[in-house]
Amino acid sequence: MTCRDARGGTPTYAEGPAGGPRAALHSARPLALARAVDTIPEAPGWTLEPKWDGWRCQIHTATWRVWSRHGTDLSRSFSDITEAAAGLPDAVLDGEPVAVLNDGSGVAFDRLQTRAGRHGPRRGADFTVHVALFDILAIGETDWRPRPYAERRVGLLRLLEGGPTTLRAVPTTEDVGQALDWVGALAGVEGLVGKRTDAPCVAGLASGWVKWRQRHTTEAVVIGVTGATPAAQALVLGLPKGGRMRAGGVSLPLAQQVRLAVAPLLRAAGGGMQELPGTVGGLPGADPVRFLPVKPEIVVDQERLEFGRYRHRPRVRRVRGDLSPGLVDEGQ
Repeated sequence: MTCRDARGGTPTYAEGPAGGPRAALHSARPLALARAVDTIPEAPGWTLEPKWDGWRCQIHTATWRVWSRHGTDLSRSFSDITEAAAGLPDAVLDGEPVAVLNDGSGVAFDRLQTRAGRHGPRRGADFTVHVALFDILAIGETDWRPRPYAERRVGLLRLLEGGPTTLRAVPTTEDVGQALDWVGALAGVEGLVGKRTDAPCVAGLASGWVKWRQRHTTEAVVIGVTGATPAAQALVLGLPKGGRMRAGGVSLPLAQQVRLAVAPLLRAAGGGMQELPGTVGGLPGADPVRFLPVKPEIVVDQERLEFGRYRHRPRVRRVRGDLSPGLVDEGQ
């Protein structure tokens, strides 16, 4: 066994023979996911949490590691999180970093994008990263995922007691009215997540978690750009189907904030200009839409489809730097 002291500034994993159970617990793990629903569960045995507008991550306190939902090492980008978590017991925590503006005006999802590409905290930034924690996956060498949610919740609260102010457990309730009050009153809350109190934590959708959003948006992959001037620029949006990416529509012209966020991330796919039928672009009877193809690498949030298609040209809300194209659900 080779194990250096992570607290001394060289974070590594402590592994038993042949990897051992500890290695499995303290490497990036697939996380439980929530299925989108249109109604909030109100039956007995359900608990509700606010869904923050942030990036999903898991924090490994003993090894100074932060992993994204799809297994990207964010430890350097969020070194302030690892430092804050260093004083906690050895554990693996599940939550969402959120960018809290220093002027007290709320949270700003786009500020997290400034941490992408392994950029860490920057001097003079106008926000502080907090983490809204909602589950505990392991404590020491004990895997907590098979335990019911109610027990994991108690363990999370105990572990965080007296901890740093930037690491806090999300509130929970079984009262739908109180939960809806959070959506309107708590800055950065975009919806609710429902969980069965007796259910274990299982990767993917098997845990039975559900999510309800106040603004019904969904994800799409950028596959092209159209528009002759900055004010007219729009995105060609791709959707997965049958293992392939198909053009699903053309967005409305981008707001300046979105345009400035997405432009540096796009890379031309080559092959010159292409055309989409006007119907695909959400413009029945219109001429074909000419666009420049880009590599399908960037995910954005946009207005939800109806019956698998856009009834109108959708408005792109933001860049999803926390998602890769492979995580965009087919048939959403």
